[in-house]
Amino acid sequence: MTGVVLALCAAALWGTGDFFGGVASRRVRVLLVLFWSQLAGLSGLAVWVLASGSGRPEARALLIAFGAGVAGVVGLGCLYRGMAVGAIGIVAPISATSPAVPLAVDLARGRSPGALQWAGILVALAGVVLVAREPGSGRAPVAAGVALALAAALGFGLFVVGIGEAAKDGAPWAAAAARFGSVCAIVVALSATRAVPRVARELLPLVVAVGVFDTGANALIALASTRGAVGIVAVLSSLYPVTTILLARAVLHERIGATRTAGGVIALAGAALIAAG
Repeated sequence: MTGVVLALCAAALWGTGDFFGGVASRRVRVLLVLFWSQLAGLSGLAVWVLASGSGRPEARALLIAFGAGVAGVVGLGCLYRGMAVGAIGIVAPISATSPAVPLAVDLARGRSPGALQWAGILVALAGVVLVAREPGSGRAPVAAGVALALAAALGFGLFVVGIGEAAKDGAPWAAAAARFGSVCAIVVALSATRAVPRVARELLPLVVAVGVFDTGANALIALASTRGAVGIVAVLSSLYPVTTILLARAVLHERIGATRTAGGVIALAGAALIAAG
């Protein structure tokens, strides 16, 4: 029961952080939101590493975690940008289909997905189609933010693959190395675009809160995995878009229509089936 509660709390934190990130990205450049939020998270993870007292893992594990962090922050940037240009209720559930990426990696390694996971893939694809279709006559163009949501799902999936491999040598170090990789990627992007990492003082608490919620969720998932079945934890934590969508409805009064709402629920159900399998 403890693992279940921790996983649900992690999903709530992730969903809240994503909502804040999407809202902040409508007022501040995505790179600036990412920089300050990831920097805040790195500080928290550094404390976790010191408090854990775990030995430093091998260089290979650190490099894998570093790459996972880069993939993860690219996915996060796509998610925030997608929620800035499109409806949060459309973008969030599509991004939750990321478990399909680890499945594809397993398939490439000769490990075929189970029947439940194949069913989840089909259900998730059906949900994505319903959510992505723009209402109207003619060719029904794709709704705004869908491509970015799919890119976010890819980035999140690659992050899970990398962090899962690196965490075998120690979860605290893997999480910290991944966050360091994300911060480095953001610094390179800021340098390339010559952007100044400065935000208005009144927006800084919102941006920092994104990193606090994200880091808190990561820590809770690590704890939940030691107190409950990993499959159950994965299923429950993949429900994070529910919080994002509920906040979008309550705070932004966002309405996406019955068909898209059903599509979002179907996409989330597919993600849960993939994770459960």
